[in-house]
Amino acid sequence: MNSLYVALAIAAVVIFVIAKTAVVVPQQNAFVIERLGKFSRVLSAGFHILIPFIERIAYKHTLKEQAVDIAEQVCITKDNVQVGVDGVLYMQVLDPGRASYGIGDYMFAISQLAQTTLRSEIGKIDLDRTFEERGTINSNVVDELDKASDPWGVKVLRYEIKNINPPHDVLTAMEKQMRAEREKRAVILTSEGERDAKINQAEGEKQRVIKESEAAKQQQINEAEGEAAAILAVATATANGLSEVGAALVGAGGTEAMQLRVAQQYIGEFGELAKTGNTLVVPANLADLSSMIALATNIARDKQT
Repeated sequence: MNSLYVALAIAAVVIFVIAKTAVVVPQQNAFVIERLGKFSRVLSAGFHILIPFIERIAYKHTLKEQAVDIAEQVCITKDNVQVGVDGVLYMQVLDPGRASYGIGDYMFAISQLAQTTLRSEIGKIDLDRTFEERGTINSNVVDELDKASDPWGVKVLRYEIKNINPPHDVLTAMEKQMRAEREKRAVILTSEGERDAKINQAEGEKQRVIKESEAAKQQQINEAEGEAAAILAVATATANGLSEVGAALVGAGGTEAMQLRVAQQYIGEFGELAKTGNTLVVPANLADLSSMIALATNIARDKQT
């Protein structure tokens, strides 16, 4: 009976020792092992057996990327404006050994360093540029933290500013400034539109005047060509008529017909002269009719010869 108790006690001790020395490390985790208080090795994911009473698990680290919330803090810009800024930091443990023995609490150290670096970066720029330079500020914070955390076996991957909260009076002034800028842009756009409209109107008026002058020029050219053609036609017709008259005078009875025609015209014109006034002027020599007929006859004869 006593031997049974002893066997059970030994079995319990063996089970207890195995439970304490058998270690299963989850995926993306690392356990730091100390042997008699001194760093021994780092256990990766899988099943491991420790030496009982000599080795122990000193630290446990996750190798996943971790997001650390950086609490809001008051920063002073270059133009002496206080703003509340908070952010989020992304980091990852690359060397579990250095993360265990390089610093007491790397998470606390990195978060504090992120705050001090952020205050320094905000102090280099004016308030108006803090909203524009977020990317630059984030990059500078990451560079500084990465340099400081390298001896700790921790890699700082990214830093992102979440909120920038200026004081209420500053926000009111910024809103007024933005409203004034919008009104300024609206006035500028309106004036530019009016200017373009006047330019287009003047250009259209210019084109209209040019077209009208070209039309008047063409009209004058057409009228001049028409008058020239009319004069030419009248001259041609007159020449043709005179040629016909000359040809008629050559024929039999032509001279007598010409004399009769001249006499008729003379008498007709003399009668019209009498109608134009109450006073009748009679030529001193009524033989002018016969002399005129004789002159016309001589001219016709000269053309025949």
